Amino acid sequence: MSLLSSRARRPAIPPVALGLALGGLLALPLAAQAERIFVSNEKDNTLSVIDGESLEVVETIQVGRRPRSMAFSHDGSELFVAVGDDEAIDMIDLETLEVVRSQSSGEDPEVIRVDPNRPYLYVSNEDDNIVTVLDYEARTRVTEIPVGVEPEGLGISPDGRWLVSTTETSNMAHIVDAERMEAVYHRLVGARPRHAEFTHDGREAWVSAEIAGTVSILDMEETFDVEHTIRFEVPGVPRETVQAVGVELTADGRYAFVALGPSNRVAVVDQQSYEVLDYILVGQRVWHLALNGDESRLYTTNGVSGDVTVIEVDGLEAVKSIPVGRFPWGVVVEP
Repeated sequence: MSLLSSRARRPAIPPVALGLALGGLLALPLAAQAERIFVSNEKDNTLSVIDGESLEVVETIQVGRRPRSMAFSHDGSELFVAVGDDEAIDMIDLETLEVVRSQSSGEDPEVIRVDPNRPYLYVSNEDDNIVTVLDYEARTRVTEIPVGVEPEGLGISPDGRWLVSTTETSNMAHIVDAERMEAVYHRLVGARPRHAEFTHDGREAWVSAEIAGTVSILDMEETFDVEHTIRFEVPGVPRETVQAVGVELTADGRYAFVALGPSNRVAVVDQQSYEVLDYILVGQRVWHLALNGDESRLYTTNGVSGDVTVIEVDGLEAVKSIPVGRFPWGVVVEP
């Protein structure tokens, strides 16, 4: 499925030149933003808060041990953080930027998603082979949903009807009926699936596979089968380093962005044709991605280089690197 455009064939940017370019803003102007960007630093037990106007870290929040995935509450008043080594979800007041409470989550919580219709939080428990469902308002555990071995990624449909859970060892996407709280379909995808993301119209779920270096496209309307598989080949980069992890999809159906791990690239994919349009050089071991509110910028977490790359979506160019904590894992932009 991979097709390189003339843009994708351009010579790779030398690492030294990239470092100089990303050390500060390029000549291209950056529009001022009032947003805040939150980054979880897995090794520092902190969140870095980046101001969207200055593109600098303005706050550091101490949280529990090994923070990874994050999600906002319905009303936007709280930020939830999965702290894996504490087996809990830390809940941060977005006015004070302090952890105000914590809720038990089951063993090794990794990825969390908020139900769009109810105060439910879905948690992938990697060691228990389950998805735990929490009521974050009542502070209770609703149920546990058995899935495959080593669940990691979670994606929820815009209407809240379907939840997709990826399991690393089973190499499967488990499709959960969120009303019945039961996995009703099980589909093989690529080796070590990491992330699941629904298109904004809810018709597809995109599932990345780290070891396979692929993204599987699931039909979420009729068959619930894999309809397409996207493969990535970065010129001059060893195949084994092209590892698909985080996925982010624009609301207009134009672009899909796929983080490609230790290849240090973000793939740009046409959402409609599934063709690979470009590869953007970012920091070392790019892991997860987040678009800002108007989708003019994409933020990437780069675990080994300990920074966030800012990409201008219109030009598909990296324009700044922002140092954060050690091993940044997740990134979210305040709604």
